[in-house]
Formats: sequence, structure tokens, C-alpha cells
Amino acid sequence: MTAPAPDLFTWEFAADPYPAYAWLREHEPVRRTRLPSGVEAWLVTRYADAKQALADPRLSKNPAHHDEPAHAKGKTGIPGERKAELMTHLLNIDPPDHTRLRRLVSKAFTPRRVAEFAPRVQELTDRLIDGFAASGSADLIHEFAFPLPIYAICDLLGVPREDQDDFRDWAGMMIRHGGGPRGGVARSVKKMRGYLAELIHRKRQALPAEPAPGEDLISGLIRASDHGEHLTENEAAAMAFILLFAGFETTVNLIGNGTYALLTHPEQRARLQDSLAAGERALLETGVEELLRYDGPVELATWRFATEQVEIGGQRIAPGDPVLVVLAAADRDPERFAEPDTLDLARRDNQHLGYGHGIHYCLGAPLARLEGQTALATLLTRLPDLRLAADEGELRWRGGLIMRGLRTLPVEFTPAGR
Repeated sequence: MTAPAPDLFTWEFAADPYPAYAWLREHEPVRRTRLPSGVEAWLVTRYADAKQALADPRLSKNPAHHDEPAHAKGKTGIPGERKAELMTHLLNIDPPDHTRLRRLVSKAFTPRRVAEFAPRVQELTDRLIDGFAASGSADLIHEFAFPLPIYAICDLLGVPREDQDDFRDWAGMMIRHGGGPRGGVARSVKKMRGYLAELIHRKRQALPAEPAPGEDLISGLIRASDHGEHLTENEAAAMAFILLFAGFETTVNLIGNGTYALLTHPEQRARLQDSLAAGERALLETGVEELLRYDGPVELATWRFATEQVEIGGQRIAPGDPVLVVLAAADRDPERFAEPDTLDLARRDNQHLGYGHGIHYCLGAPLARLEGQTALATLLTRLPDLRLAADEGELRWRGGLIMRGLRTLPVEFTPAGR
């Protein structure tokens, strides 16, 4: 007798969604579900189906293809982005506009730029750990995992240091997913939009004829052109916004979820510490990929909408229907990964979907990997006896449909200097 379908999107589900996803993969791998917002969408949970859906051009990123005006009511997408005129970013558009904008952004967001940024990420990491190392305890989300990517992306974008705490406040409201005052996310998005428009205008006015070494990303966006066609200020603002929005919360969750996984898997954590003590990086690199697969920062890929009838996993999806690919479920699919519920930092065959697949593969993945590797290696090296300061059952996960991350991560350790 088949077990009954599990409840989705409860607090219990948020704490550990993986058993429910296992049931869906086995019994209803493509399932039409009413979400907490009231919108009905198809959930895709098997790896092969997920990979197909992520690359299928018939699944549009443009919410204009939704058969209901749910996006206008703020039920899909990022709250407040429509009113703030921030819709024209990479998560909401299809080719040829997506191709043009991604090519323009890629010129300003190269792997070389990320590599040049590594010393700054290390400096920020050490500075944040310095802030709590002597106390013997910390909340690693609020004191470390959250501020690190915010300050890093602000530096990369070219937000002046004196304005970065404002960005931290706005981002803090956005990451709370309903835990703050009503309408707080939309207000934060509007404030961020106004600031970015003003900053882009100022930088455009002062842009030198030739780029300086290490030129910031907003200046690069302004300068970037494709056959003489420049980004408009609206497009540049939307692009800077989505790089910030998509780039910081994923890394908060990568560091938070990753640290939690290591603290609850002491043998794996000890292997990594031994490897780091020996001056090796191979296990750190495969380890971060495994943490992305095992309990990654993005639970569901962002919204897609069928532009024509599509068949996925034997289900016919009608034009206009929303489709949500469940990355967390696909990355634990036993048809693709051996012992998928086991954390193995040395896992080699690890083509996880944590940063997507196809033309919408995460542009900021190299920066997130750099931040994740730097943060975890420095934490484990500087605070070698780091341990949880709460029972696992006491920890709470943030609400919200797309991202997966802890609200807090209290830890203890021997204070620095003792």
C-alpha cells in the first residue's frame, strides 16, 4: 500500500523536505501543486526531468506567458520588482534579449575579475571572524554568512563603502521572507532601485575614457557594449539589482547550510580539516560541490512558464502553466547519484544542478564558489573546535519558496588567544 502524499510547505517540511521529495520522485515526479500563495504550479523532482526542463526553450522565463495575472499581484517573481521597474533582468527574459544582456554582463563579470577579487574576499572573511573570534560564541548567519557576500558584492559592483550598510539593511529585509513588516521587501526593493539609478547616473557622468585596472562591475556594465549597443540605465539598474539579489542570498545559504552540514557530519568535517592542515585544496573544492548538492542554497529554480504544450515526465503541461524545477529533489535522485542521502566531500561524479543548467546557468557561480571555499576553509582553520550551540531540532529555516537557508546558526568555540 502506497503511503499517503506528504504535506508540502509546512514548517516541518521546511526543516527537512527531503523525505517528501523522495516520495514525489517515486510516485508523482511531475505534480501540479497549489502553493502557499494560491498559485498552482507543476513541481518537477527527478534529475533527468529537471535537466530537461531547465534547458527547454518552450519554458519561458518571461512572466508575461503566465495564464493568470499572478505576477502583477506579487505572487510570482521578486516582490516589488515590477513597481520598481526592475523586470528586465536575466531571470525574467528569454532569447534574444537574454542572449544580448548576458553577453554584455559577461564582459564585465569574467572569471579573471573573480580571481582578482580573491584577496578581498579573504580580507572580508578574516575581518568578520576577527569581530567574534575572541567571544567564544557567534550566530554564524548574522555575524558571518550574511555580511560576507553583501560586502563582497557591493565591492564588486562599486557601491561606496559609506553606503554599504544601507545595502546590508535593505538586503536584510529581503532575506527575511515575510518575517519583517508587511510590504517591507517591496519597500526595500524600491529604495535599492532608487539608489542604483542614482549611482549608475553618477558613474556614467564620471566614467573615464579608458577602464582602470580592477574597474567595478557597474562601471563595466555601463561601458560594456555589444556591436555598439549599450545597456540602458534601466537595464543596468535591473542587472545590478539581480546580481545583488541572486548573488548574496545564495552565498548566505551556501555558507550557512554548508557549515551546518559539516558540524553535523564530524567525520567529513575532520577529513576536510586534515586536508586543509596539509595545505591541500582538492577536498575543499569537491567538498563545496558536494555541499551544493547535498543541501544547496536554492531549493527550487526560479519561475518558468510554458509557451506551448510541453510533456515532462509523462505529464502534459498546458500553455501558460507555471513550472518549478525542484533542484533539491533532483540533486538527491538515486537514479543519478549513488547514495544520494550520504554526504561525501570527495564525491567525484557530481553534476549537481545547484546553480542551474542551460542558458540560465548562474552567472555568479564562480564568485559564490570562491566565497564558499574561502569562508569554510577559514572558519575551520581559525576556529578548529567549532561546534553547534543548539540542538538540531531547535534550529529554524527561513520561509520562502525558492531559497533554502537557516534563520540562525549559533556556534561555540575556544576564544581566540586562549
